[in-house]
Amino acid sequence: MDFRDLRSVDLPSLVDAFNDAFSDYVLPMHATVEGLADMFRRRGYDASLSVGAFDGDRIAGFVFNAIDGREAYNTGTGVGREWRHRGVGRQLMQHAIEAVRGRADRYILEVIATNARAERLYRDVGFELTRTMTCWTYEPRREVILPRLDDWNTLESQRDVEPSWQNRSASVRRTLGAVVLGDERGYVIVFPATGDVPQLVVHREHRRVGLGRDLLDAAATVAGKTLRIINVDERDAGIAAFMEHIGAKLLIRQLEMIRALGR
Repeated sequence: MDFRDLRSVDLPSLVDAFNDAFSDYVLPMHATVEGLADMFRRRGYDASLSVGAFDGDRIAGFVFNAIDGREAYNTGTGVGREWRHRGVGRQLMQHAIEAVRGRADRYILEVIATNARAERLYRDVGFELTRTMTCWTYEPRREVILPRLDDWNTLESQRDVEPSWQNRSASVRRTLGAVVLGDERGYVIVFPATGDVPQLVVHREHRRVGLGRDLLDAAATVAGKTLRIINVDERDAGIAAFMEHIGAKLLIRQLEMIRALGR
């Protein structure tokens, strides 16, 4: 097995490898070239810091790494079905850690809470649990029209917890197609193509009056589909209670894990 970076691998080949690795995942996923390119853009993918395991000219497994400042993020690890149970995943992670060492002080990843095998692997190579996050779906109850908001910077201080990597403002700004709705009382960001909601923020002085629900319904009105609210920090009891109150459905829990790298 040969391990090297992914600079020479074209996007369609990465899509094929991704779909093979995740076809029987806890939540089966199917990527397209456009969809994977969008994920890479949003998360800050760097092919030179990413790692592939190659069996001849075939991609046996991969780690897609992203970088932002002094932090690195594992945006996807997968091993093809033919090469599992051979230690490929562990070797990939060891190579991926070395790839970002020196460029980052922290290496972040997420794993579905029920994926005990993957969690054990990540712990074995030095990752520690930092927080648990919940993922929800929301079916709108009514049509709501709200104005678009050009600048949401002043409201970011009203967040109670730090968003996960793909939901950070830097990630949103890297991505095409984000729509921001709201005003000085609060805002919601939605990607209409997917229904993803990376951020929902209500000013502390305007909470518990129905604004949060209005914002989500407005996002759903723009998207025209069920919303996905991914990676809500479980320590934020208020948002969890809000999601339950409006009838959102809990989809999965994810574990955020971090490995310190040092300089």
